[in-house]
Amino acid sequence: MSYKAKFKIWRGDDQTGELHDYLIEVNEGEVVLDIIHRLQATHAPDLAVRWNCKAGKCGSCSAEINGRPKLLCMTRMSTFTEDEVITVTPLRAFPVIRDLVTDVSFNYKKAREIPSFTPPPGLGPGEYRMKQVDVERSQEFRKCIECFLCQDTCHVIRDHEENKESFAGPRFLMRIAELEMHPLDSADRVREAQDEHGLGYCNITKCCTEVCPEGIKITDNALIPMKERVADRKYDPIVWLGSKLFKREKA
Repeated sequence: MSYKAKFKIWRGDDQTGELHDYLIEVNEGEVVLDIIHRLQATHAPDLAVRWNCKAGKCGSCSAEINGRPKLLCMTRMSTFTEDEVITVTPLRAFPVIRDLVTDVSFNYKKAREIPSFTPPPGLGPGEYRMKQVDVERSQEFRKCIECFLCQDTCHVIRDHEENKESFAGPRFLMRIAELEMHPLDSADRVREAQDEHGLGYCNITKCCTEVCPEGIKITDNALIPMKERVADRKYDPIVWLGSKLFKREKA
């Protein structure tokens, strides 16, 4: 079964652009990326789109479909009605390079700012010992495919370009949470998340969780626990007293 679908595709570069109308064939079982490829083959050979695996595992084909951040390869055409107009635009939070391709280098910059896994002093490679129960909590975060849909939908940077300098975004705050929950990591991730990567900007709307194609509970399992640890350190009277006593001992 096939039909003709109405598409509006954003075409342009970092200077200017607009939506172009296309009427394109759709076959049963196809995803939006299939239609984009057919569009390239039949109507717009110069249409720029980033993709790689077409299996929902590389995170390359991120875009916005009808205003919602999605993977082109994981959005089935069967979720739309035959008379529905489907609008495909680039990720709004990042600068456009051309057509549906955006410059996501902001994310790589933020990744480099996070110190890597820091084992305890004196513990060498091959000497790491931990129980499975101790690593289960953070293993969920390892499913991230770095599609950056969570980064795109987060209003802290989506609507406020000026926040990019001081806010790492949900993907990288989740990375910090992963390291904080690692049983052998010895770095101070709580201070790092709050003071250096803008954890306080997050107001837990859960929009990042809603768009995650891997179903990672970013807000509930990473961001909120990190906020709780920050609150414990800053406002728990026992923790506060302990920090004062510890400082006094050092003096």
